[in-house]
Amino acid sequence: MKNTIAFLLISFSLSFALAQDVDLNAVHRIKEEGLNNSKVEDIAFHLTDASGPRLTNSAGYKRAADWAVKQLTDWGLKNAAQEKWGDFGKGWQIDKSYVAMTAPYYFSISGTPKAWTGGTNGPVSGDVTLLVIDKEEDFKKFEGKIGGKIVLVKSGASTNPTFEADASRMTDEELTELAKQPIGSSSRYKPEMIAQYLARRAFSRKVDEFLKNEKALLVIRGRNGKHGTYFTSNGASYSVDAPQAVAEVETAPEHADLMARLIEKGIPVKVEADIKTTFTADPASYNVIGEIPGTDKDLKAELVMLGGHLDSWHAGTGATDNAAGCIVMMEAVRILQATGLKPRRTIRIALWSGEEQGLHGSRNYVKNHFADPADMKLKTDHSKVSGYFNIDNGTGRIRGIYLQGNDAVRPIFEKWFTPFSDMIDNTTVTIQNTGGTDHLAFDAVGIPGFQFIQDPIEYNTRTHHTNADTYERLMIDDLKQMAVIVATFVYNTAQRQEKLPRKPLPSAQGPSQF
Repeated sequence: MKNTIAFLLISFSLSFALAQDVDLNAVHRIKEEGLNNSKVEDIAFHLTDASGPRLTNSAGYKRAADWAVKQLTDWGLKNAAQEKWGDFGKGWQIDKSYVAMTAPYYFSISGTPKAWTGGTNGPVSGDVTLLVIDKEEDFKKFEGKIGGKIVLVKSGASTNPTFEADASRMTDEELTELAKQPIGSSSRYKPEMIAQYLARRAFSRKVDEFLKNEKALLVIRGRNGKHGTYFTSNGASYSVDAPQAVAEVETAPEHADLMARLIEKGIPVKVEADIKTTFTADPASYNVIGEIPGTDKDLKAELVMLGGHLDSWHAGTGATDNAAGCIVMMEAVRILQATGLKPRRTIRIALWSGEEQGLHGSRNYVKNHFADPADMKLKTDHSKVSGYFNIDNGTGRIRGIYLQGNDAVRPIFEKWFTPFSDMIDNTTVTIQNTGGTDHLAFDAVGIPGFQFIQDPIEYNTRTHHTNADTYERLMIDDLKQMAVIVATFVYNTAQRQEKLPRKPLPSAQGPSQF
């Protein structure tokens, strides 16, 4: 009997402690709205199928941004608008794309024009020259030999059969290991990886410059991928002053390497193509912003922010990267509006542009509103932000959160995850940083910024920056789970008497950081 009474007392104490920081009635209302009245599928349709690819400053991005502003306004958010963050560069879109091998037989080629490259000025055809430039001395082999020619670069990708599933969820063992790792032990981008990437990019740009100077007619470049999927995540210069790059199509590795093998065996290959692309000169670029105003007279001037990047690459419709994040964030604020909950602090959603080219939208927003990490001169609103929450790791459900080195928020977030034991197995709160997306812009100036841990599903194997990143790759139930959890975290942050704890302010990084 004593043990039973002690257990009941402990249970009551834990429930009382939880209730002090978590409004369980609000959580229930959020769950009910997010799971039973979800608008996730409708938002997903409009941001992907209806808007199309959303390359920064493209017509597709503008369609998505216009729709998002109207939808946020219709839901009752205030100050919904497209806010200029600065000048990005040229807009660009594909108007026509046709490529086929015509000899030694007809074969349709799967591919997408490389971003910010020119067209062929009408139909072209001709023999294909296989370009193999792996080192500096290889350039001389092709000097004076590719002017006016169609040039092929094979992929070098491994296209062997796959014996493991493309899609996966994080295992208990992986999550446990992630939770145990000390700060800095598992960076997404190791210094040696960055160095290798920069070296490859510099050499690739040298090859591109060579092709332009030699006046190649068209470049067909095999990319990584397999089973019909190919990656297209780079582009020519989008600077307004940059000269137009040579027409280039990025293709499935199987198709590029088919033509390469024929040429290597002495069988001539002919190709016909017709590529048309359009540039727009206006360099201005915009984020989408909207607000749920705070209701507490003392706290309504403070902010809780949530966001994801609205721009995408262009071979697919950017469903998992990152319509998924925008779907979740839009649904989260819709849920909060529909439930009638009254946040004490103002909640501000931001859908960013220019993320794929360097976090431009979020970095410049932070620079314009809060601080520039180059000099760390804080603006008035810097002190008003409690925290920023981000989604940009695909369509997989939330399994926890990265603390981004901010251990003081650990007990807060662990408590906030407690009501979701029915929706998350093995909730993981890790001290680890994660990189590559917009929460870094906030973290860089000392504002608490967080990215959630998500199941990978097919993100790194099939959808991230590929032609397969379309509506069909979205896990609708996972998106619903994410929206409910994000809405709760945002609401809890808005309700706390104190802002979220902050790490010490970082030192000024100098102008090279942005």
